[in-house]
Amino acid sequence: MLNKDMLHTLLNQLWRVVAGPALLICIPLFLTPVEQGYWYTFTSIAALAVFADLGFSTIILQFTAHEFAHLSFAENGTICGDVKALWRLASFFHFCLSWLGKAIGIVFPAIVIGGWLFLQLKDDGIAWHGAWLLYSVMSAWSFFNVAMLSFFEGCNSVARVQKIRMILVIINSGTMLAGLYSDMGLWALACGMLLSALAGTGLLWRNFCVAVQQLWKAAVRYRYDWWPEFSGLIWRYAVSWGSGYFIFQLFVPLAFAFFGADYAGKTGMSIAAWTAGFNISFAWMTAVIPRINMLIEKKNWQALDDLFVKRCTAVLATMALGGSAFFVLYFIFDDISFFQRVLPLTSMVILFLCWLCQAWVNSIAVYLRGHKEEPLMKLSAFSAVYVAVTTFFCARYLAEDWLFAGFFSSYLWGIPLIYRIYAKFKVRHGVIK
Repeated sequence: MLNKDMLHTLLNQLWRVVAGPALLICIPLFLTPVEQGYWYTFTSIAALAVFADLGFSTIILQFTAHEFAHLSFAENGTICGDVKALWRLASFFHFCLSWLGKAIGIVFPAIVIGGWLFLQLKDDGIAWHGAWLLYSVMSAWSFFNVAMLSFFEGCNSVARVQKIRMILVIINSGTMLAGLYSDMGLWALACGMLLSALAGTGLLWRNFCVAVQQLWKAAVRYRYDWWPEFSGLIWRYAVSWGSGYFIFQLFVPLAFAFFGADYAGKTGMSIAAWTAGFNISFAWMTAVIPRINMLIEKKNWQALDDLFVKRCTAVLATMALGGSAFFVLYFIFDDISFFQRVLPLTSMVILFLCWLCQAWVNSIAVYLRGHKEEPLMKLSAFSAVYVAVTTFFCARYLAEDWLFAGFFSSYLWGIPLIYRIYAKFKVRHGVIK
């Protein structure tokens, strides 16, 4: 099961697991408390770029995979196969460039200017202006690179794209660590983004320049109106992505407000730990997303179900084994500083069960979205409201250990509903009779 696609996806996630804790250790060592505050404020403001995406990169991957189902790469880097599919792929490439230009032109100037005005509210004697400009502008550049990587990942190039992503993460995190060690302060963050953005464009061109030129020339000769298909999906994805963003970003602020900074720090580290485990486990599914979309395009339902069941089982088994290993270490080495910096056992168990459930939910979402639909949109929006309200009341009226009780309860009623949607969806699409 461990092919090149899976191997490079897994290596990418493993490097993130190494680089993340290294940065968490180095930031307090080399930055003053005030500089550290500006560092995380930079990243929080720039994270608003998520709302420029709202599922667009996933739509790119899915649509591209559907068209590439009848195509392949030749040894010289050109795309060959069904002429009609090639023309449609070229026109979609042009559509993506046009959409990205509009999204970047509207959202990122607001982030740059809004961030500048927000940061000016404080006068802490920190020279943040140049670093913020460089970091925020390079964030827009990186956003473009990420979208283009999704396009070529959909062209059945998972291994190559994951390798590029791993290189970019190494460049970004390595530059930040070196910059922190060299006392560059906030410029370490900005330079990490600068070098990774430059490298991203360079690696994209090095790996796909022949295909880019071919698609650009073909798009001039053939145009297809993608807007009807695209518009019917993007707003649904936007609701789902926005809902998920608010769900998973809510816990730390509420922990800070009700239980204090120390408990908020433990909450953040605990979520980061399980998120890392989730990302490693879900690499089994990430590596085959283009193949899932291609099988759907070809209506090869038996192969689709065989692949999906195997990968979903691998995701859940990896997450369960990783969680079991974590708790064994938790009991044996409970005096190690890391385990003293995470939440108590009750909270860790609840949080682990939540992420285990989320691994199944995300797997189902990949299957459903492969059909260019978003049937979980309404449920995602309702879940966001439910988790937000219940978490607030848990933080307000219950003990610290039960902060995630509302989050966990959402899966108790949500999973049966999701499975019902999944089963009805398969019948409606003729996957099963």
